[in-house]
Amino acid sequence: MTGAFGRCSVAGATLRGVEALPVQVEVAVSGGLPGMAVVGMPDAAVQEARERVRAAIRAAGFAMPNEKIVVSLAPGDLRKTGTGFDLPIAVGILAATGQLAPAAVEGRLFVGELSLEGRVRPASGALAFGICARDRGLSLVGSAEAARLPIAEVEQLGLERLSDLRPGGPGPRTLAERPRARDAGAEPDFSDVAGHEVAKRALQVAAAGGHGVLLMGPPGSGKTLLASRLTTILPPLTPDEMLEAAVVHSVAGEDVAPILAGRRPFRSPHHSASQAGLVGGSSPVRPGEISLAHQGVLFLDELPEFAGSVLQGLRQPLESGYVCITRADGNVRLPARFMLVAAANPCPCGYYGADEGERGCRCTEAQVRQYQGRIGGPLMDRIDLHLDVQRLPPESVMATGGGTDSATLRAGVMRAREYASWRAAREEGVPAGPQGTVARCRLSDDDRGFLESMARAWRMSGRAIIRTLGVARTLADMDEAAAVGRGHLAEALGFRLREGMGG
Repeated sequence: MTGAFGRCSVAGATLRGVEALPVQVEVAVSGGLPGMAVVGMPDAAVQEARERVRAAIRAAGFAMPNEKIVVSLAPGDLRKTGTGFDLPIAVGILAATGQLAPAAVEGRLFVGELSLEGRVRPASGALAFGICARDRGLSLVGSAEAARLPIAEVEQLGLERLSDLRPGGPGPRTLAERPRARDAGAEPDFSDVAGHEVAKRALQVAAAGGHGVLLMGPPGSGKTLLASRLTTILPPLTPDEMLEAAVVHSVAGEDVAPILAGRRPFRSPHHSASQAGLVGGSSPVRPGEISLAHQGVLFLDELPEFAGSVLQGLRQPLESGYVCITRADGNVRLPARFMLVAAANPCPCGYYGADEGERGCRCTEAQVRQYQGRIGGPLMDRIDLHLDVQRLPPESVMATGGGTDSATLRAGVMRAREYASWRAAREEGVPAGPQGTVARCRLSDDDRGFLESMARAWRMSGRAIIRTLGVARTLADMDEAAAVGRGHLAEALGFRLREGMGG
């Protein structure tokens, strides 16, 4: 095809972190040496789109212009990544050469990867692209294979093949709501865990207030079993929380169906995880495990076995609820509001402090201190509940199935959260931060003196004191008490202070 000169601009988008930023795909077909150039800071995947687009256009029955084609991705100072630019580039070429009516691209945001046969494949980050289309007031056109997004404000259209755009073809079709697949099996329940009522109580407190937990005990004591059931007692996701969590998983190419079904994320990375894998990073920036655990639970088993630098990367996200990844072309902010649940053996052999009758510990005191010290004091300071988990006697293990179940624990969590919401609505003028935490507890002079004396005796840091007050406030909410009492403070301190790990 020669002499079909023209220009066209198509709306597209690129992922940056977990956000889709609008990109204008400008196509100009003009005289000159035949070829296609893509400019505007494209990465390797976008550059490779040239070959996929050529093959797909020919396979779809359109004519590929034998002219000079320049594709400009604006703004030019934003790095473009991913294979989602295949579809907007192909549509732009077809519209610029008159093979597609200009009205076919107006008011639409195109995202999709093309196969060499012209099939339109889904691109990672569909939810982020849907939000971008909603914010710009555009329809979203992608692959017909993609599931319909839970964004009612956006018209969602799909193409099976590029040839669907030919005159007389079906064109983009509205994506239909697909039935959600049922879970393959029953969700785990706390009733599966024999005994450990104190640990269940601690996890209920953690779920009620969103507190971090460290479970320490010998191998086979049930630490992982307890942690894996925490999501079953957390409140259901709100629509906003569901969308936030699903966007992160969508960008990472993970299945979003469980989240859209209302299940909170539960992430359990191996202790060999790198800092980029846990916190996020790489190029382009991808969310790490802490972002994939957003609005859910991050479980770190064998906590001392993680690299020290990796663990210390958790400190800032635990405080702020997000992680900021800095690169040469700017900062990328990723959401990371998660509950941290960690499990650890007390020493290298695992049997330090075991009950009488258990296998004896073979480690020296220096080895125990060194092993526990791998976690680091600053991170320990940010974990609110420190719990010892001992092995159960055989008769208790055989009685599994008769303990407190998840429904009972969840009911207590929901009551506490409802009371906390009711209380917060009546606490106008209470500032945020440590000052607000102290004010919300409404301590009596005697109880304030009790906490101060305990803090001095255990050499608690300022952060540890405030976090202990936060746990005590949660315990008071569980009792639907307006003020924190001595019993709440004593239980919170009991969950916080333990020999060998500090306060």
